[in-house]
Amino acid sequence: MSAHLLVRQPGVHTTVQDRGRFGWQAQGVPVSGALDGEMLRLANALVGNPPWEAAFEIVHVGPALEVETASVRVALASFGSTLVVEGDVARTIPSWRSVTLKRGQRIVVKGTGEAVCAYLAVEGGFALPPVLGSLSTYVRGKFGGFEGRALGPGDRIPLRREQATERAEMCLSDPPRPEAGPLRVVPGPQLDHFKPEALDILCNSTYTVGRNSDRMGLRLEGPELPHLHGHDILSDGIATGALQVPGDRRPVLLIADRQTAGGYPKIGAVCTADLPRAGRLRPGDPVRFAAVTVEEAQALARRASGEIEAKAANLKPAPAGEFDLDRLYDANLVSGVVFGGPDEEGEHL
Repeated sequence: MSAHLLVRQPGVHTTVQDRGRFGWQAQGVPVSGALDGEMLRLANALVGNPPWEAAFEIVHVGPALEVETASVRVALASFGSTLVVEGDVARTIPSWRSVTLKRGQRIVVKGTGEAVCAYLAVEGGFALPPVLGSLSTYVRGKFGGFEGRALGPGDRIPLRREQATERAEMCLSDPPRPEAGPLRVVPGPQLDHFKPEALDILCNSTYTVGRNSDRMGLRLEGPELPHLHGHDILSDGIATGALQVPGDRRPVLLIADRQTAGGYPKIGAVCTADLPRAGRLRPGDPVRFAAVTVEEAQALARRASGEIEAKAANLKPAPAGEFDLDRLYDANLVSGVVFGGPDEEGEHL
C-alpha cells in the first residue's frame, strides 16, 4: 500500500522546497529553494531527516492534510503558528517539536505566526522525482516539487515511508526567536552607478515591504535611491540577496526565485547570515539596512551556520504535556480493581 498525505485544503501558497537547485544558473534556471533555510534545517532535524530534505513551505495560511499511511512523523518550524490534530478532542501541537500521526487523522497548520513562512517536515521526505537535482518548486517555470505548482485540494503527496520510526518525539531545547535589527548589506557591485548620498539614504531610512512582493523579490517602499547616470546597465549575474534599483529608484530585495541576470544596478547585497530573516518578511513589515564589509559578512555567515547546527544537534525528548489519546486508549493501564475505602478498622487503604 502506498503512503500519501491528502491535501484537504492547500492554504494560500504551499509548495515543496529544499535547499535549492544549484549549478544551472548559466542556463537561466533560478536556484529557488526555501525562503528560510534555517527553519527548513530545524524542521528536518526534529523528524530525523538530513538538513536539506524537502519539506512543505507554507506561506501566510497553512494547509489541512489527512494521513493516508499507517503512521507518519511531522514537525512544524515557525515563529508562533501551531499544528492542530483534529478529532473529537482536538490537540494543539506547538512549533519546534515532532508528533506521530496515524492513518485517517487530519492536521491543520494554523497560520505562519510572526513570519511570512513556516515549514512542515515529514520523516523520510517525499517520494517525488527531482528536477535538475532538486525537489524545489519553481512555480513560474512550472517544474519541481509536486507537478511544478503550489498544492491544490485533492492532491495526494507521496511519502517515502509507510510508517514512522518507533522512537520518542523530540523538541528543540533552545528554539530560535525572531530577530530584530537592520539587515546587513555589503555595498556593491554597482555602487558607483549611484550618487554619493544613495548608500547613506539606504542605511538611514526605514523601508516597508510592499504588497506586490513574492518569492522572487521584495519590493520596498520608501526613500528613493538616486542613480548617477540612469538605471540601465549591461545585464550581469545576480546573487540571492541583491538590492537591485530599477527606474523608480526604490530597491528590490531579490530572494529565492530571483532571476539569474538583470540589467539594473545593484547598490548592495544582503549578507548570507541575514537571508533567512529577509525570507521571513511580510508585506507591511518595516526594513532597515546597515553596511558591513565582506570580511564582516563572512564572519557573520560562519557564526550563523554554527549556531543553527548547534540548535539542530541539541534536541531533547518532547515534554509529556501533549497526550496522544489514541496510544493512551490502546494501553492496558488497569489490570484489576482497587478499593480505596476504609477497612474494617476504619483505616483508609
